[in-house]
Amino acid sequence: MAVPFGDRLRDELGPPRRARLLDSSPRSAVWRVELPDGTVAVVKQLVADEAAGEATGAAADAAADERYRREITALRSAGRVRPAVVPRLLGTDPDARVLVLEHVEHRTPREGWQIAYAQGLARLHAAATGDETELPRWTGPGEPDATAFLAFARRLGATVSAAAEDELGALVHRLGTPAARSALLHGDPCPGNDLHTPDGIRFVDFEQACLGNGLMELAYLRIGFPTCWCVTDAAEPLLSEAEEMYRTTWRAATGTEVAGDLADACAGWLIRGDALVERARRGTVDRLARAVDEDWKWGTVTARERLLHRLGVVAGMAGGHEALGALGALAGDLRDRVRGRWPRLGTVPTRRPSS
Repeated sequence: MAVPFGDRLRDELGPPRRARLLDSSPRSAVWRVELPDGTVAVVKQLVADEAAGEATGAAADAAADERYRREITALRSAGRVRPAVVPRLLGTDPDARVLVLEHVEHRTPREGWQIAYAQGLARLHAAATGDETELPRWTGPGEPDATAFLAFARRLGATVSAAAEDELGALVHRLGTPAARSALLHGDPCPGNDLHTPDGIRFVDFEQACLGNGLMELAYLRIGFPTCWCVTDAAEPLLSEAEEMYRTTWRAATGTEVAGDLADACAGWLIRGDALVERARRGTVDRLARAVDEDWKWGTVTARERLLHRLGVVAGMAGGHEALGALGALAGDLRDRVRGRWPRLGTVPTRRPSS
């Protein structure tokens, strides 16, 4: 494939050389190039991915246009943060859905990488100014998710109390209420989209960027990266330290306290059945119902192993919680039922996979 470097970019940056195609998702094509001034850059072109279930024809092109707008908007907002939390945006060609970024060298994350990750995430989230009109609001779980989770519980033989049902309804309402200050959410802050450098984290791939409560992405560390192919776990002291780093960093950047409840965020990810499959397969069937009948592998663990981990997290966080006590008890019961029904399920790995 020829690198899509049209006249507009050539006039701004000069002709690229030594272009090398890199691995990427089906929704984009990515090259590593050298510019005439010696800068090593990354050229990324967003493409319509009809195979991913977005749409076909003109609708697929419109979906790719939206992903491009999200990415450019997020990069420009986050690009104001110092020290940097994203690669420098060198040039754009909206007609071709092309953006050019400085190349950032990723190094193998050190032990305890979660702390630097949480710090970088808070600084990214705090970059929102309110002017990001191209970005949609984050969409939380809805009543269908709550209904599907309750059906999943009953199919496993659990007794669902009226209190648990009421708490689920209230949870959906809380997660759907906009935070007092919106955060610039990455949309997919998974291992591989965080580049570890000597100067901190640089986040890339903002095609799903949106505005919402930052706790929904801070929860990734504890709940196990719910929208990602790789799931990891960490010891409680490390998670607590990372979460405190996030709160401290957000406070320093915004002058405000982090709004919301991390337990709510984790419970929200638990009840989302679509967080058991990759993006192209979401929004089609009830994945929680399917998980009762069959298991499947996605990335480092199976769907049931993901569920088992999430149930344990919510049971631990919500036990004795004023607004989630009954749901926490239900999650603990379901965790035990999943273990008893499928005793050969493995645990979530503690080591981050290479990316």
